[in-house]
Amino acid sequence: MKTVAATLSQLGKDFEIEDVVLDDPRAGEALVEVFASGICHTDAVAQHGGLPFPVPGVLGHEGVGRVLAVGEGVTSCKPGDNVLMTWPSCGSCRNCKAGNPRFCLDLIPMILAGGRADGSTAIKRTDGSALGSHFFGQSSFARHSIVYASGLVPFSTDIPVEAVSALSCGIATGAGAIMNAAHVEPGSSIVIYGAGAVGLSAVMAAALSPATKIVVVEPNQSRRAKALSYGATDVIDPKTDADVVGLVREVCHGPADLALDCSGHTAVVRQTIDSVGMLGTAMLIGAAPAGATFTADHQSTLWGKRIVGTLGGESQSTRFIPALLELQGQGRFPFDELIEYFDFEDINAAQAASASGDVVKPVLRMS
Repeated sequence: MKTVAATLSQLGKDFEIEDVVLDDPRAGEALVEVFASGICHTDAVAQHGGLPFPVPGVLGHEGVGRVLAVGEGVTSCKPGDNVLMTWPSCGSCRNCKAGNPRFCLDLIPMILAGGRADGSTAIKRTDGSALGSHFFGQSSFARHSIVYASGLVPFSTDIPVEAVSALSCGIATGAGAIMNAAHVEPGSSIVIYGAGAVGLSAVMAAALSPATKIVVVEPNQSRRAKALSYGATDVIDPKTDADVVGLVREVCHGPADLALDCSGHTAVVRQTIDSVGMLGTAMLIGAAPAGATFTADHQSTLWGKRIVGTLGGESQSTRFIPALLELQGQGRFPFDELIEYFDFEDINAAQAASASGDVVKPVLRMS
C-alpha cells in the first residue's frame, strides 16, 4: 500500500516527507495506521549516526495507532484494536522466558538491522528502492507502519489516544527504572541527573515510592521547576557550582542510595557514579552514541558500589503500560502534561525543539 513517511536520506540531515510503499504484513507482523509518534532522544542519536541503523530509512519508535491487518500467527491483537507500539521481543530466548523481554537476546537485530531477519525491508520508495524499516520494530515516523506484533500492546484510555504514544519508550524507561529496576527502600535518597522526559518520569515514579529524598540535577530552570512540581524534594543547577557531587552529598547528608543518569553524557555518567557510596547503585539510562566510554574510580566501586544499565524500564509492556495509564487516570502519574503536539509535516521543528530543551516531549500527530 502507499503511505507517507518521514525519511532520513543521510546521517545528520533533516527528515523529508515523501510517499512510500509498504509491504503487506508477514507472519508475526501487523499493519498499523499510525495516529501519533513521540520523538525520543534515541531518534536523534540514530539520526546523527550514534546507532547502527542503515540509511536511507525511516526512524520513529514511539507509535500509537489502530491495527488494520495482521499476518499469520498473530493472536495478541486484531484489526480495530488501538495499540501502543513498544519494543519487540522473540518470546523464546532465555531472557524472554524469564520475564525479561527488554533484554531479549534477539533485540539488537530486531530494532536496528533495518529490516527483517531474512534481509528484506517493509518500506520502499515509489521508485522501488529500499528504505530501512523496523526501527525498534516499528519505524513509526509514517502514517502507516509494518510492526512486529510482539511489541504491540492493546489499550483503552480516557485521555487522547495520541498521548499514549509517549509511553512507548522514554517515559516508560524513566518510570520503569524506579518502579521495576531500582527496588527503592523506605527512606532512600535518589538523585536524578537530567529532567527531560525520562528524568521527569523518574521523578513522578520516585514520588510514588518510599524514598524521602528526590534530588534532581538539571541546568534548565523551567525543568527544575517541573521537577519540584512532580515531587522532587531538592533541585541543583549544575551551572552554579563545579562540585555537583559535593552538592548532592550535602543535600543527601552523605552518598545517595540511588543515582540515575538520564542524560547520556559521559561526564554526567561519572558524576552519577560518584554520587553513590557503598552498596549504592548508579543506574545508566540515557542513550549515548555507540562507542562512548566512561570511567569510574576503582577502589570506591570495589567497596560495594553497583553500576548497572537498564533498558526500557525493564518492563513487561502488557502489564506496565495499563498500570501507568491507570495511575495517570488517578492523577498520580501525569505524564501527559509533558507533551506538546506538532503536525507530522513539522517533524524537523519538533526535533529541534526537543534538542534545544524548549519542549520536554514532542509528539507528532500524523493527520
